[in-house]
Amino acid sequence: MRPVVSDRTCTPCGTGPRHPLTGAKDAVSIIDDLSLEPLPGDLARCEQRLSEAVVHDDKLLGDVAGHLLAAGGKRLRPTLAMCAAYAAQGASAVSADVLTGAASVELVHVGSLYHDDVIDEAETRRGVPSVNARWSNITAILAGDFLLARASSLAASLGADVAALLADTIGELCRGQVLELQYLFNAERDEETYLSSIEGKTASLLATAARVGGMVSNVHPATLDALTQFGHHLGMCFQIVDDVLDLTQSEEQLGKPSGNDLHEGVYTLPVIYAARSDESLRTMLGRRLDWPDVEIARTKVLAADAIAAATAVAQAHATKARDALDGAEQLDTTVVARLGAMVDGLVTRSF
Repeated sequence: MRPVVSDRTCTPCGTGPRHPLTGAKDAVSIIDDLSLEPLPGDLARCEQRLSEAVVHDDKLLGDVAGHLLAAGGKRLRPTLAMCAAYAAQGASAVSADVLTGAASVELVHVGSLYHDDVIDEAETRRGVPSVNARWSNITAILAGDFLLARASSLAASLGADVAALLADTIGELCRGQVLELQYLFNAERDEETYLSSIEGKTASLLATAARVGGMVSNVHPATLDALTQFGHHLGMCFQIVDDVLDLTQSEEQLGKPSGNDLHEGVYTLPVIYAARSDESLRTMLGRRLDWPDVEIARTKVLAADAIAAATAVAQAHATKARDALDGAEQLDTTVVARLGAMVDGLVTRSF
């Protein structure tokens, strides 16, 4: 059996190589392409805030809680929170409150990864042993809970509205993941249930990241909703593209086996589309495939029009993300333009 390398959510290894396909980029390079002058310094400040947040008198708990934070990552969610603040106030160093909000959403994300790795029985994450592999499943679950608690504490320091938003978002993450689990190895999974799942497990936290950045910047309610919609559609686009890449890129490019979602029984949008028109593929689904059969199924998906169809859905969400900001008032036009380019970069990862 091949080792499980978990990156089934929208979180491929942030320290890995760029995808070498023509025109394709990884998320780290896309963030770099924002070219917002204060962003590198603010991300460094956020790293310090994250490190401080997981310090604990119990050395083991502190070590475990900081394990994945120390491994790095693309920090897309805190970047989005800070970019919302840049859009609201101009591209200058963010306030301490924005940093706190950015750190809180990242801690929720990392805490969810600890739980995901237990579910997936993952052995590695971000190029290092997963917490469950290095310590134990119980330790990973409790450390994930600790990170969620620390995120909630940071959010509470920003006020009741931010704390309530983060609590609701954690609930949405759980809903989306539970919905996905209900359809593992289920050939009847359809587009509606897939989209509902990724709305919860991926898009909700990105929407919250953008909303928190706007909330602490005191933007107008309509502008706040626009930032939230941008984050939501960005998250939908990001996850769909990640699911396309799982099928179109090589093991070397992904850092995990190609078609890993198929192997795990997670039937993503391209597979759902392909199974509609290919009965032979549909009959293969509903059971755990060995790796030779995964490759056969993957080839069937690639032979259909499913990749183009799924990418078109991602592009539609990218358009909605750009439109959300284009119609908003009181936002810095330069920052809005850079965020629009970032969305375009996410879509081109699939080519």
